[in-house]
Amino acid sequence: MKGKADASTKADGRLKAAGGASKRKKAAAAAGKPKRPPSAFFVFMSEFRQEYQAENPNNKSVANVSKAAGEKWRAMSDEDKAPYVEKAGQKKQDYEKTKATFDKKESAATSKKAKTEDVEEGEGSDKSKSEVEDDGSDEEDDDE
Repeated sequence: MKGKADASTKADGRLKAAGGASKRKKAAAAAGKPKRPPSAFFVFMSEFRQEYQAENPNNKSVANVSKAAGEKWRAMSDEDKAPYVEKAGQKKQDYEKTKATFDKKESAATSKKAKTEDVEEGEGSDKSKSEVEDDGSDEEDDDE
């Protein structure tokens, strides 16, 4: 019985860790950050998935679709892949423009926030920054 309890504790820890990561991802996405562009293979996958579903309407397995797409992609020549590479390149350019705009807005918002915090820190504190940083290190010196 003890082994099962230990295993469930480990599983709970993994679930908690995974949940925390997804919350951070959601927060970043909610902030308006642009998503990274798909690679040429994923551009190909979006088209292939539709074709595969039309040919195999009874297939419910994502793994089967992925395996078939991977096999077809590897069998394709560079000329066959060129349209997908071109579309992916265009999406990357669009992403770079969107990201640059987002970064400008983000840096402007961050600098305004930093200025506001600096003003608030200066008003209410009698200690300099070095005194604040030194407060925690005094405890280590007492041991000697």
